[in-house]
Amino acid sequence: MKNSGSLTITTPSDREVAFTRVFNAPRRLVFDAYTKCEYLKKWLGVMPGWSWDVCKVDLKVGGSYRWVWRNDTGAQMGMGGVYREIVTNERIVATEKFDESWYEGEALDTTTFVESDGRTTLTIVVEYGSKEIRDSVLESDAASGMNAGFDNLEALLASLTTAGART
Repeated sequence: MKNSGSLTITTPSDREVAFTRVFNAPRRLVFDAYTKCEYLKKWLGVMPGWSWDVCKVDLKVGGSYRWVWRNDTGAQMGMGGVYREIVTNERIVATEKFDESWYEGEALDTTTFVESDGRTTLTIVVEYGSKEIRDSVLESDAASGMNAGFDNLEALLASLTTAGART
C-alpha cells in the first residue's frame, strides 16, 4: 500500500489499482461533484496553466462522458468513456480512454460512494488490460495528480457544505 497525502492506493488484483479517499461531506454531494460539469470544472484536472475546454456528461447507462483540457500554449488533453452501470449516489461503472493514450487500450473504472456519519469514502477501482499496464500506472505521477484533484474536491465540498448550511 502506498499513501499520497490522504489518498490511499492499493492493488486488489494483478490488473487493478484502487484509489480511496474520505471526504467530510454526504455522499449525495460527493456524487454530484463527481457527475455534474458545474462541479467537475472546479476540481477535476484543475492545474496551473490549464482550463476546461469540453465537459459533457450523459449520466445514464449507455451514455458517455467527454472531458478536454487545454493549456496556455493550445495543447490539449482529452478523455472519455461510456457508462455501463449507474446507481445514483452509490456506484458508477464506466470505461476510460485517453485521446493520446499513455497506456494501451481502455480501462474500466468502478467508483463507489459509501457514507458513514456524514463522511463519504470515495473509492475508484481501475482495471487495466494487463499487469504491465497497471504497474506502469503505479510508477507514473498519476497518484500525485489524482491527490491534487482530490484536494480541490475537498475544498469544493467544504464550500458547498458551508453554503448549504447557510441556506
